[in-house]
Amino acid sequence: AGIFLCDNFNASRFVTTMSEYLTELCEEGVADGDNTCELFNYVADVQGGVDVFFLIFSAALVFFMQAGFAMLCAGSVRQKNVKNIMLKNLLDACGGALGFWTVGYAFAYGGTSSDKKTFIGNDSFFLRGFTSGGDYIGWFFQFAFAATAATIVAGTVAERCKMAAYLCYSVFLTGFVYPVVVHAIWASDGFLTAFNDDPMKGVGVVDFAGSGVVHMTGGATALIAAIILGPRKGRFYDEDGNPLETPAEFPAHSVALQILGTFILWFGWYGFNPGSALMIANSGSAAVAALCAVTTTLAAAAGCVTAMFTDSMLEAMKTGEVSYDLTMAMNGALGGLVAITAGCSVVTPWAAVIIGMIGGWVYIGFSKFLISMKIDDAVDAIPVHFANGAWGVLAVGFFAEGDRMELAYSNSTHLGWFYSWGNGSGDANLLLCQICSILFIIGWVGVLMTPFFLVLKAAGLFRVDPLEEEVGLDISHHRGAAYDLSGANKEDVEELMEVRASRHGKVEVPAEVADAAQSAEDTA
Repeated sequence: AGIFLCDNFNASRFVTTMSEYLTELCEEGVADGDNTCELFNYVADVQGGVDVFFLIFSAALVFFMQAGFAMLCAGSVRQKNVKNIMLKNLLDACGGALGFWTVGYAFAYGGTSSDKKTFIGNDSFFLRGFTSGGDYIGWFFQFAFAATAATIVAGTVAERCKMAAYLCYSVFLTGFVYPVVVHAIWASDGFLTAFNDDPMKGVGVVDFAGSGVVHMTGGATALIAAIILGPRKGRFYDEDGNPLETPAEFPAHSVALQILGTFILWFGWYGFNPGSALMIANSGSAAVAALCAVTTTLAAAAGCVTAMFTDSMLEAMKTGEVSYDLTMAMNGALGGLVAITAGCSVVTPWAAVIIGMIGGWVYIGFSKFLISMKIDDAVDAIPVHFANGAWGVLAVGFFAEGDRMELAYSNSTHLGWFYSWGNGSGDANLLLCQICSILFIIGWVGVLMTPFFLVLKAAGLFRVDPLEEEVGLDISHHRGAAYDLSGANKEDVEELMEVRASRHGKVEVPAEVADAAQSAEDTA
C-alpha cells in the first residue's frame, strides 16, 4: 500500500513493470500452478484488442479528413474546376493505399530495430510477414497519414495541373519521398528519431503527430510544384504577360463547402493527434491522448481568432474600414492545428494557445509573402502546412515541458529551451534536433521533387493547355460541368401555363414561374 501512496508513484510505469514481470514468470513456467497466467493472458488480450480498436477509430478519423480536404478544395476553386479537384482527392486515397501497400510502408518501417540506425527500411514489402492485428492496424493508421501528405499538394496546383502529372507525383510522394522522412523521424532506427537507444543529442526529434513529417513534407512538395507549374492565367499577369498592378482575386465558388471542409478537418484532427498515442488501454497513454485533445482544441481556436482579427486590424489601418474575413478565420484555425501537431503531447495548454496564436500570424505572413513572390497557391495550403509545419516543429524546441516529455517519450533529460533557460542550464539540444529535422525535410523534398517536376514540365505532362484552363478542367477533362445550371425548357413552361389556363380559366402566372420562363428564354 505504501507504494501507491508515494508522491512520485507512476501508475503507468508500475503497470508496465508488473506486466513485464508476470510475462517473464509465465514464460518460465514459475506461475503455472495457479490461475495467474491465465488471468494475465486474458487481460493482455483485452488490452491489445482495446488498443487495436482505438487505432481503427483514430485512423478512420484521419481518413475522414480526406472528405474535409475534398470539401475545402472544392469550395475554394472556381465552379468550372470542381469535378477535377474532387477526383484528385479521391485518387489520393487510392494511390496512397496502393503505394503504401507495395513499398511505402516497407521503406518507412520495414526491418526497424532500436539498436542501430539506418536511412531507409528494407522489409515488409506488400505487407509480407504480417499476421497479427497489431501489424495490420499499424499499416492502416500510417496509410491514412500518407494519404494526407499527398492531398496537401492537390489544392495548391488546382485548376491547372494535368491528371497524369498528379498521379505521378502522388504515387512517388507516398511511395518513396514521404516514407524516408517517416523512417528518419518515427522509425526506431531512424537517424533523427527519439525512439532509438542512442538518439541524436540524447533526445532526438520530437514530432509527435507530424507537423514536419506529414504537413511540412506535403507543404514543401506543394511549394516546389507551385513555383515550377506557375500561376493560374490572369492571377498575376494579363493576357500579354505584363504584371498586374494588383493580383487578381479568384473568389471561392462555395463558402459553405469551405466551412464544412474546415470543420471536418478539425474533427479529423482528433484522430490525428490523440490517435498518435497509439495505445489507450493504460493510464499513461490515456493521459497523453487526453492532453493532445485539449492542446489541439486550444491551438485551433487561438489560430482562428488571431488570424481573423489580425487581418481585420491590418485592413483598418490601411483603409479605415473593418471587415471580418471567413477565409482568414478558417485557415488560421487550420494553421493552429498544423502548428500544434508536433508538440501536442509535450506542451502545456497555455503553451498550446501561444503556439496557435503565432500559427495564425505565420499563416498571414507567409500567405502575403507568396503573393509578393507571385507564387499562386489556389487554397493557401503552403502557408497552412509548410510554414506552420516548420513553426510547429520549432515550437517544440521552445515549449516542451519535462513531465509531459517523460510521459510521452520517457525522456526528460533535454527540455524545450524556455524551460532549460528557466532552470539556468541553457540546454538547447532539443531545439537543435528540431532545426535539423526542418533542414532535412526541406533538403530531402527539394532534392527529389524539384527535378521530378522539372522533368514533368519538360515532357509537357505538367500543365494543361491554356484554352482548356480557360474553359475549365471539368468540361475539358471530365465530360461536363459539376453543376447542371440549365433552366426549364421555354416551350415546356409555356405549355404548362396553357394547361393551367384551360383548366381554371385565366390565371395569374406565379412570379417564380415567370422568372423560370424568362430565364429559359434568355438561355435559349
